[in-house]
Amino acid sequence: MTDTDVAPAVPAGPPKAPSRTRRRAWIVTALLVVFMMINFADKSVLGLAADEIRQDLGLSASAFGLASSAFFLLFSISGAAVGLLADRVRPKWLLLIMAVLWSVSQAPLAIGGGIAVLIASRVLLGAAEGPAYPVAQQTTLSWFPNHRRNLPGALIVLGITLGVLVAAPVLTWLINHHGWRSAVAAVALVGVVWTLLWIPFGGEGPYATTSDNDSPAEAARDDGPGTGKGVGAGIAGQAQARMPYRRILATRTWIGVTIGYFSTYWVIAFALVWLPSYLREGLGYSAAASTQLLMLFWGLSGILVLGQAGLTGWMLRRGIASRWARGWVGGVLLLISGASCLALPLVPAGAVTVVLLVGSFGLSGAMGGIAATTIMELAPAHRRGGALGMMNAVVTTAGLIAPTLIGSLVDTHGAGGYEDAVLITGALLLVGGTAAVTLIDPDRDARLLSV
Repeated sequence: MTDTDVAPAVPAGPPKAPSRTRRRAWIVTALLVVFMMINFADKSVLGLAADEIRQDLGLSASAFGLASSAFFLLFSISGAAVGLLADRVRPKWLLLIMAVLWSVSQAPLAIGGGIAVLIASRVLLGAAEGPAYPVAQQTTLSWFPNHRRNLPGALIVLGITLGVLVAAPVLTWLINHHGWRSAVAAVALVGVVWTLLWIPFGGEGPYATTSDNDSPAEAARDDGPGTGKGVGAGIAGQAQARMPYRRILATRTWIGVTIGYFSTYWVIAFALVWLPSYLREGLGYSAAASTQLLMLFWGLSGILVLGQAGLTGWMLRRGIASRWARGWVGGVLLLISGASCLALPLVPAGAVTVVLLVGSFGLSGAMGGIAATTIMELAPAHRRGGALGMMNAVVTTAGLIAPTLIGSLVDTHGAGGYEDAVLITGALLLVGGTAAVTLIDPDRDARLLSV
């Protein structure tokens, strides 16, 4: 490790937040964890009810894959647009509008309709959910300084895991006993409840308008939590606000994070839409065993996300550069995940298959939290929303491509199509891991941006 690989000492930052502010920070974090749980419960409905929906609506695998991909038709565009808007409009209200639209978009499908209603519902839902992750991370991390962001950032990622863990048994029960439309109605209703809680308790934190390289005096001049209009950035903040987004997007760190996170999102799209069917049709597991494996995969993924946050935070607090604490930790996990994917089709179903499944679909999840905290560290305060939103826009195109491609492979090659899909996924993970290890260095690129 060279001298340049040691991070600067942790800045003093703003004065220590009072206990009331700390409590508010964790209340907001908890609400946004639930927000992400609802987000991924919405996404998981189609995968959990895939067989029932295909039978009820008479859909082929390709048609079902196309309907699933329709969710991502406007997902990336809205993610980028609202990300840019989040640099100008308080994220509190953007998050509220998103949650309302989630429930509204699913109401017609819960009542009835065929393939046209299904596709229209998923397109609108995707447009409303596209900006959810970057805006949720931006809002959560605005309550914490850089060296304390790993845990809250990981908890937002954990909301993805918890959403699927809670949704899988509950929605499966609803689907089996009351039909798949009842599951759609349930997630829409939960979204309404969340909005009623977010109105009084939601908001932005004291770090919303301060960059990580601001001086303690600059940071201390914030108006306070939730204002979204602090003056702590001062003249430096005004200069940062004029920085073109293209400078941030051209950094090696932004490119490396985006490639790495793209491979992770490909895995997420695969897991949400086709993993239940792959376990049953491709690997021969029963419906009950498939549900247990899904819960095992998501549960261990959540544990890993928290473990990565602890390790990264420990490294940063000891002065180890983000290149190692974030880039290498996330990149190595992606490389192991890719190797597991490539090995999966080579072994018969059994204990080794379970290990490889967990490695293939579980280890890559940590990259989501790493991506958000790295961009927050890299980008000036007044460009974070756009930088996060545009990263998410590129990354989530994986959700548009993967379900349709996998459905086409299954229609063409039968159960063997799943093996082809797993091999493609493994190759993408290796590319993502390599990009993360070789390109991510937010300390270096933040210094270059400040020149």
